[in-house]
Amino acid sequence: MAGGARAGDIDIVRDLAVRVGPVIGSAQACRDIARPRIQTIVDKFTAVIREASSNEAERSDLTKVFDKSVTDGRASVTLGRMDCSRADRQLADLERSIAGPSLSSVIGPSAAVAATAATAATAPAVSVPPTPTGPFPRGISEREIRFGIAAPFSGAARELGRQMKLGIETAFNRVNESGGIDGRMLKLFAADDGYEPTRTIDAMKQLYEKDQVFGIIGNVGTPTAAVAIPYALERKMLFFGAFTGANLLRNDPPDRYVFNYRASYVQETDAVVRYLVKMRRIQPRQIAVFAQQDSYGDAGFAGVAKAFRTMGVNDGTILRLNYQRNSVDVEDAVNQLKAQKTPIRAVVMVATYRAAAKFIEKTRDLYPTMIYTNVSFVGSTALAEELKLLGARYASGVIVTQVVPAVSGYSSAVLEYKNALAKFFPGEAPDYVSLEGYVAANVLIQALKRTGPQLDTEKLIDTLENTRNLDLGLGTTLGFGRAEHQASNKIWGTALDEAGRFQPIELE
Repeated sequence: MAGGARAGDIDIVRDLAVRVGPVIGSAQACRDIARPRIQTIVDKFTAVIREASSNEAERSDLTKVFDKSVTDGRASVTLGRMDCSRADRQLADLERSIAGPSLSSVIGPSAAVAATAATAATAPAVSVPPTPTGPFPRGISEREIRFGIAAPFSGAARELGRQMKLGIETAFNRVNESGGIDGRMLKLFAADDGYEPTRTIDAMKQLYEKDQVFGIIGNVGTPTAAVAIPYALERKMLFFGAFTGANLLRNDPPDRYVFNYRASYVQETDAVVRYLVKMRRIQPRQIAVFAQQDSYGDAGFAGVAKAFRTMGVNDGTILRLNYQRNSVDVEDAVNQLKAQKTPIRAVVMVATYRAAAKFIEKTRDLYPTMIYTNVSFVGSTALAEELKLLGARYASGVIVTQVVPAVSGYSSAVLEYKNALAKFFPGEAPDYVSLEGYVAANVLIQALKRTGPQLDTEKLIDTLENTRNLDLGLGTTLGFGRAEHQASNKIWGTALDEAGRFQPIELE
């Protein structure tokens, strides 16, 4: 700076060093943060020190202050006081604040201007709550909160992804119309993984790195969740309301960042086996399982096995009929069923809609009195449409366990959902999957509202874990706890009538 630095400017740069240093140091301690990003800021700040110093002593003093702050920042990560996700956010906030050819612009013609710029440029390093005009955590700005969904929007299970996204967006649109959450609009970004775990990491990276989402909501599938959850946990990112009932999302104690709305597959299949045995008078040995040959099928099968054990029946005798994910090749399963000597009277299906419909098509005429049941993940409306195309005898009597009330019912939550769906997506029919997305999103919305404007992931999780007796008009209350990250344990029963419409049934 021409004419030498004023004493006030030296003080401003020293204050900057104390604020910028910890951001640089914490970033340096995180391997996943690109080194060039860090070096760019170090170079800019070194230039600021050089321009502000009128002699070597001043330059040496400022450099020492900066280096000590960097060391403190590095230690905050290594000692566990700071996590790399937060370090990355702070670095990104600092990058945005100082965007330009050099940091020297913070040293202006007046100390007042410089002080204002210094505060703005380094707010991420200050341990005060964010304000509506300051920097925010990843995915949050003054005007919006970004969420992401990784789901199948192509392939054999694409309707599940489309409907889940539809339900979440219906809930988001409804709250946005009323002003959002503390003035912030909720926005949903989608990434297609085709229901193939090999594509899930790329989908999650797209949401986290490109779309910069705050959290994940409504991901579809079990095998895909097995890939997505470790990615989210590593980044301490919320993973909320996934469309799966698998136990890998239900650890004991629960993963801090994973929350479920719905009951588990174990609960669904356990409930339907009890229904078949107690209400339909079927012997356990007359029950078979048609399941996807992966972690989704395994999860449903585990529920049937648990129900057998509870009734004192050997679960090693259960007939399991498999098919491959994202296919409708059920021939092996059908042939295996034909070869069975013990007459099978009921099949518990842990499948997606197209495979389930194909299995029913291939076996209905062979076993006219067979009872078919499905877990909720099947995609009830899509299954009904597939079966109606085949004819009334294929659809009639097919049972689906649900984790939401009947869409044909009159509970306040269902009526609210149907009104919102008709308003924001006219022409879209009510559907069990989109209703689940809508309900899950509303559980999250209630927590966002209670957390308040000073929102970050840790505060939101604390709010969720303190949610008790939440009544959304479902006919059952919802809640979480530190040791319980599943909001609902309720299972509803439905069965298709001859017209292909789902009617409520009592499971017990």
